Amino acid sequence: MISLINKYRLILVVFFLFYSITLVAQQPITMPRVSPYAEVLQRIGFSDVKLTFHRPGVKERQIWGGLVPYNEIWRAGANENTTFSITDDAKINGRRLPAGSYGFHAIPGEEEWTLIFNTVDHAWGSFFYDESLDELRIKVKPEQNEFNEWLNYEIDIKSSNAVTVSLVWENLRVSFDVEFDLYSIIVDNFKKQLRSLPGFNPAAFAQAANYLVKNNVYLDQAEEWIDKALARARSMNNLLIKAAIYDLRGNKNEYERLTTEAYDAATEVELNTFGYQLMSQGEVEKAISVFEINIKKFPDSWNVYDSLAEAYAFKGEIEKAKKYYNKTLEMAPEDQKERIKDILESL
Repeated sequence: MISLINKYRLILVVFFLFYSITLVAQQPITMPRVSPYAEVLQRIGFSDVKLTFHRPGVKERQIWGGLVPYNEIWRAGANENTTFSITDDAKINGRRLPAGSYGFHAIPGEEEWTLIFNTVDHAWGSFFYDESLDELRIKVKPEQNEFNEWLNYEIDIKSSNAVTVSLVWENLRVSFDVEFDLYSIIVDNFKKQLRSLPGFNPAAFAQAANYLVKNNVYLDQAEEWIDKALARARSMNNLLIKAAIYDLRGNKNEYERLTTEAYDAATEVELNTFGYQLMSQGEVEKAISVFEINIKKFPDSWNVYDSLAEAYAFKGEIEKAKKYYNKTLEMAPEDQKERIKDILESL
């Protein structure tokens, strides 16, 4: 016999089991959406621009002023609201927008659109849109465009620090620019990296400094970093970076002094590598000067004559190239002679 208490327990277990089965049975399956999800991302420097959206089709409907009414808030897509995110502060058509993720909405007009970046980035469409939570609004002009059946967003690189974002659908294109303070962001990123494992490597400080020198920006920061590299390794590369800073500041005396010190400290391989770097950058005359210094420092090396010959050949001064290839042929090891003869025959 089942006791009365155990009987009630059994009834409760059966009830909850039945209730649970009923709940599971009521769960719908996920179906494909009529307006499929999409996302587009573009990196510019260290900064990302990303949009997520759902893509409705035209399907022979009137879109502008029809399916999408004029002068009313629109989710700029379908289903959940479109989102726009940037990983760093930026300017949108010249107006500041802090880094973050935003609900992207629009108020279309026949002649002008209002584009809205709202701080609520997860909602169903624009039904719960609250204007008081807008971070930024801008006005833009729509443009005629080739027909697109499915709504899409495109991100095109405009420059090294800017992109153009475009909504394209049916026969319209609506665009705005996103511009980053590129070098400020890069410097901040380098600082973070140099506080981590790369900070133990003097070459990392030199690499960061050289980037700023090449772009002629943040020279004080470049000098601080190259001084840290020089404190650990007074190499040719590090000395030339410091010399370049003086050159950009117009201090020719210090530029020449450090350049001389750099060449005096250089190994044959360092000078040779530097010469080829200059050639790859199209600075052939400077490369020739470096190769000539290498010959003076290491006159018994066949390879230094080979490099100078190659530079002259690259410049088109064939007679000088032949002169130094013949010198190379006299000094080169046997396994190099056939290659050099082939070059001489081709000149």
